[in-house]
Amino acid sequence: MTAIAEHPSSDVVDADPALRVDGLTVDIRTISGTVRAVDGVTFEARRGETLALLGESGCGKSMTATALVGLLEPVAEVTAGRAELTGRDGVADLLAVDRKTRRKLAGTELAIVFQDALTALNPLYTVGTQLAEPFQIHHGMKAREAKAKAVKLMARVGIPQPETRLDSYPHQFSGGMRQRLLIAMAVALNPRVLIADEPTTALDVTVQAQIMALLRSLRSEYDMAVVLITHDLALVAEEADRVAVMYAGNVVETGLVAEVFANPRHPYTRGLLDSVPVNAVRGDELKSIGGSPPDLHSIPKGCAYQDRCPLVADVCRTSKPILAVVGDGHRSACHFPQEVVSV
Repeated sequence: MTAIAEHPSSDVVDADPALRVDGLTVDIRTISGTVRAVDGVTFEARRGETLALLGESGCGKSMTATALVGLLEPVAEVTAGRAELTGRDGVADLLAVDRKTRRKLAGTELAIVFQDALTALNPLYTVGTQLAEPFQIHHGMKAREAKAKAVKLMARVGIPQPETRLDSYPHQFSGGMRQRLLIAMAVALNPRVLIADEPTTALDVTVQAQIMALLRSLRSEYDMAVVLITHDLALVAEEADRVAVMYAGNVVETGLVAEVFANPRHPYTRGLLDSVPVNAVRGDELKSIGGSPPDLHSIPKGCAYQDRCPLVADVCRTSKPILAVVGDGHRSACHFPQEVVSV
């Protein structure tokens, strides 16, 4: 396992959350009925720290992100919960604000970086035009002044010769450079919270490291709260201060990364960590979590992880566990958190 990030400083730990999500629930209408994709998700993100949403594909991480930024597909709907963003003008519930307020918050208080930069950038406009747009919309800048800001942004995120690349189109940049451009657009207006949805997907290892170093630097420079969505445990260990482990639309364990990874208190978290071949020997069978996540149309009563869990008991099939304190700032949604150690 890659070295785990240091504990956040005490001022970060004690700081009020920039984003407080409580009970976020998202339903999706399908041909065969309504399914619950996100079920009562609760977490906090503080300025100056990185919170990772970790889990397998399909566990609800990206759905959580799109719900927070108001980009859900028409078939999806937020049915419960609050998402309080503490901004410059006070606290706003992202799930209850009107369209005008959400547009005002977009970029200035909350921003998102998507995993597919080529589709996130508009192919019909130059990158200079796209980078200048936030300054023109939110700050009322003239085109020339906004373009000058765009050049500075491009230089800040490591785009070489920004003055000459300003009039280039997205397809004329490499994947890593396009991702830098997306990050530049996201931080242009100094948001309080930045959501990074699989920001290094499809990039080679060297470029991945550069992108994460850039995000780390910008987080410190702008004192942002970063919500990192990923399935990569090594990335979480290296970059995040806190982690919220998700399974079947639920948060099943939260806490400081160092604590959760060293002392997991949910069988799913333990299974994920055990699947990393730290001391693998050639010829040995690699560990994995048996089975697969439940179909959203048939989430079992009780604990959603019951069919894959080595600790399953009768209570797991009848009673859904809630996130309960198992240590200092450490919570687990398991009926048998102490027994996880011996699995």
